[in-house]
Amino acid sequence: MKKNNTKMIVILTSIAILFIAGISALAYQSNQPGHLDDFAQCLQKQGAVFYGAFWCPHCNDQKKEFGKSAKYLPYVECSSADGNSQLPVCSNEKIEGYPTWIFADGSRESGKLELKNLAEKTNCELPK
Repeated sequence: MKKNNTKMIVILTSIAILFIAGISALAYQSNQPGHLDDFAQCLQKQGAVFYGAFWCPHCNDQKKEFGKSAKYLPYVECSSADGNSQLPVCSNEKIEGYPTWIFADGSRESGKLELKNLAEKTNCELPK
């Protein structure tokens, strides 16, 4: 019986150590900068604005392409909370579809843009 208790303690201790190691790895990873942080911040500095809606699949795909760096995108939410109307900030800019990017030179691009295209439009360096 004592041997079974010792075995159970070893198993539970091992599980606890693995659990703690996993949590630590996740915490470490979430504190690391995103691969495209500088690029996303440059887009904003260069005057690019990304207009979208929370319910728009193409907008969400564009954000996913930036991964953890999406928090630095110059993003403007156009949809009301109920998803049924457009906010004045977007209607004033005559945004007719999502996503829409407006650049410092006044040009517009609609739809999900390739990162390479965003880099070309803004002169922002795309990391390798």
